[in-house]
Amino acid sequence: MMGVGEKKQMPQIAANGINLEYEAYGDPAHPPLLLVMGLGAQLTLWPIELVEALVARGYHVIRYDNRDIGLSTKFTDDGVPNIRKVALMRLFGLRPKLPYRLTDMAADAVGLLDALEIERAHVVGASMGGMIAQLVAATWPERILSLTSIMSTTGNRRVPPARPEAFKALTTPPPANATLDEIVPHVTRIARAIGSPAYPAPEDRLVERITRDFHRSFHPTGSTRQLAAIIDDGCRRERLKRVKAPALVIHGVDDPLVRVEGGRDTAAHIPGARLHEIPGMGHDLPLELVDEVADAIAGVAR
Repeated sequence: MMGVGEKKQMPQIAANGINLEYEAYGDPAHPPLLLVMGLGAQLTLWPIELVEALVARGYHVIRYDNRDIGLSTKFTDDGVPNIRKVALMRLFGLRPKLPYRLTDMAADAVGLLDALEIERAHVVGASMGGMIAQLVAATWPERILSLTSIMSTTGNRRVPPARPEAFKALTTPPPANATLDEIVPHVTRIARAIGSPAYPAPEDRLVERITRDFHRSFHPTGSTRQLAAIIDDGCRRERLKRVKAPALVIHGVDDPLVRVEGGRDTAAHIPGARLHEIPGMGHDLPLELVDEVADAIAGVAR
């Protein structure tokens, strides 16, 4: 039996026609809980403290790199979509040609469960990962034990948009062929612009995380392809009505990137969903909130 924080090293696994990098923690005999991360974020952005907290609450926790990020399959040869063109086409109800869609990323999650021989799992997604988790729950209801959507939204265009400074920080590309010395201030600006005002990340911890992730993988064009997939997916409100599993929506009241109204809209369109709002939380997962978030996830999972 594996204890809290003990990771079982795994090779990459073939799923849905690509290779996905993943890590598994805790006792495989315990209920499986799949963590799906957000736009341009590697699996390492799930705080290990949260992973360990979920293991301590009795779950077999799996986190993985989405396609086109981290150590999973990249789509560099497919080029970089024109985001303005994608948004304009969707505005007129057209579907642009893209390397992949958000539904493909949801199929990756299900493919990973297939490859791991997991019939049903609790699925937890943050930001874009919340959108992916929503699609898994709506499209493959038989595979879901519970759904938790964190700091995410429905794609409804009537929801208030990101605050300008947060959107600008997130969508400003890093310098071409950026070095670590250039990436640290770039990512720090993003973290400060979208992070939790009541729980700012300590500078040394932030620099340590940025350095670790840069050395693990640096692949900025993947974020643009993922963003195109988000825009292309449109509004999920009608699809969310098909969710049958117990559902929880966690959202920071002070999220400047995906506003709290997005979380409220998500909860309103998932039958029976519970909304858990956290004052002072922005668009990140502060260590100070690990126990509150873990307790909320475990609550809906029970």
